[in-house]
Amino acid sequence: MADPSSAPTESGDEERSPDGASEDAELAALRAQVEEKYDFDDFGPDDMAEMSLEEWEAVFDADSWVVGEELLERVEKDLKNQIARRDVFAVVERHTRDGENVLVAYSDEGYAVIYPDGSVEGRGTVLRDVKPTVALCSMEEYEVEEPPENVSLPDPEDVPQGTGQLGNNMLQAVAAIQILAGVGLIVAWMPPISLITSIIAPTVGFVFVLIGLFLFATVANARLSDRFRAEEYRNRLRAVRLEGEERPDFLPLDDESESTTRDDREPGVEGS
Repeated sequence: MADPSSAPTESGDEERSPDGASEDAELAALRAQVEEKYDFDDFGPDDMAEMSLEEWEAVFDADSWVVGEELLERVEKDLKNQIARRDVFAVVERHTRDGENVLVAYSDEGYAVIYPDGSVEGRGTVLRDVKPTVALCSMEEYEVEEPPENVSLPDPEDVPQGTGQLGNNMLQAVAAIQILAGVGLIVAWMPPISLITSIIAPTVGFVFVLIGLFLFATVANARLSDRFRAEEYRNRLRAVRLEGEERPDFLPLDDESESTTRDDREPGVEGS
């Protein structure tokens, strides 16, 4: 007769090894830490970028991830929304690479290629922005809104020199008043007029003149900075608005690869 102790249990479950139980306990502890650290009711790309791979695997079930064409569509919509909000500077296109449909996002400084299985390759700020977007869009719980119909930017020549002209004019008016008041105090103290005999008058007048000159210098610096930023912005727009079917040389696309969605080649702008 066989030893009863060697017979399988009625439930058919195998006893868990000590190593397996220890791993489950560590996973449960890590999951609790992640749930305490992040607010998943308001989980966004910034949180995803901060989360480590171990934290991601602890709280998200890999079997429930969205992949395939649905993932590419969700990522494309989310990127267009970010472009419309000017959070991302990139052109988004569909391509066929090695017989596989892929989504390509690129700017003048980098690119990202998104594959149907969720893998991403690329470089630069575009890759940094796209990675958390792909991770979020692979979650069924993450809702992707429909993007605007026209995600576009003005032509480079339509970009204004700068903003805040009203503020600049106000500062210049204050600076002019300060200088006039300072010069008036100094002239009123100087002989032969000598309307004011106190030595405090020329001192205060000199301070007023310095304040006025400082304000004028501040306005001049602001205008130069605005012009520099505007010109830099125009150059970036020109770099991604290539003629015809041209694209940056650093894109790892085959010559015969054709875009299936060009979105009028209108990029958005990054926030930083």
